[in-house]
Amino acid sequence: MPSRAGKTIDNPGAASYPPNVSGVIGHTAYAILAARAAEERKLPVAPVIRGHYDSYLSGAYLGCDIQTVPSAICLDTGEPVGHGPVPVERSPLTGGAVRPWTLSFEGREITPREIHDTFYGRAHLILGWAEKDRGETIGWSEFLDFAADVAGDALELFGPGTRGLAWVLGWFTHVVGDGLIKSVLQGLNLHLLDGKYTATNRPVQDLMTFNEIGKKELGLDWSNLLNRIAAAPVEEVQLHYMRCGRRQGRLGAHFPKAWAPDLEPLLRAILAENHRYQQIRNRRLVEELSLSTGPDGAPVCNAALSKTAGGLSYTEMLAASREARFREALAETGELIADAFEGLVQRQDGLRNLAAP
Repeated sequence: MPSRAGKTIDNPGAASYPPNVSGVIGHTAYAILAARAAEERKLPVAPVIRGHYDSYLSGAYLGCDIQTVPSAICLDTGEPVGHGPVPVERSPLTGGAVRPWTLSFEGREITPREIHDTFYGRAHLILGWAEKDRGETIGWSEFLDFAADVAGDALELFGPGTRGLAWVLGWFTHVVGDGLIKSVLQGLNLHLLDGKYTATNRPVQDLMTFNEIGKKELGLDWSNLLNRIAAAPVEEVQLHYMRCGRRQGRLGAHFPKAWAPDLEPLLRAILAENHRYQQIRNRRLVEELSLSTGPDGAPVCNAALSKTAGGLSYTEMLAASREARFREALAETGELIADAFEGLVQRQDGLRNLAAP
């Protein structure tokens, strides 16, 4: 990665999903801090981000994490629960029984695992491909070329306007952020409790990002922000960079392999489900990550998150995050993504002279 983040690691492997984590909180924070860094550097992409902020933030999560579908259905309430291919044994709503969730599509029942294995690597590119498709993984320099082609195509093929480009820039923050936090890209120094990205520390990361950084420092209204992310329309350019539409443009010319236009109808159905289910998840996430006040006046977090974090109280989590310099690591992530924005601008002439959004 240019200037600070090094190169990709060979054979990064599929992503893992610790329980009791949100994903959307971290990736939204990365995108917000990267946008601020782009503004401070006066990068030419900054006005596009500012002008289509909801699409940018939606691209930063739903533009990449296509596994944002239920895992199961709570039999007591009929409500969808869980997230993607992570198994759910009991309903988190009632503690009762569940049945597996599937997406009904053209007479077939598509499981979360099939959705993940078919599409996750197509969105993330540098990591997360299913075993049979692992050879499609690309390195950092190649990903920058890929993303620069997508950005150029967003302007020329998926206009008019720059809303599609804002979505692409958001998607780009997700791939870079995942690469950093999952150690596929070098450059991010973080050791929180037991590592950089673990089942134990992810609830701590979410709670600190949501409360200490998001609410207190940045003044975010998470409920409003998350609802805007879910409500932003799916951009056609997402099917393009996932190579599930007609091969065309710069991307089609420079990356002729792995196009699967036959997957387009299924992907469209999945993307619609992503946005629908995220609206349901939002209110649960806000409730789960919000704090209460204990008898001694100290902040108290959700008991399940505390259990996942090794039984730590919120006060202990806060102390651990300060010791690990988690806030500084989050800021560094934003700066590293802004470095990557600069790499895009250098590769794509169309990004250097952008008109106002």
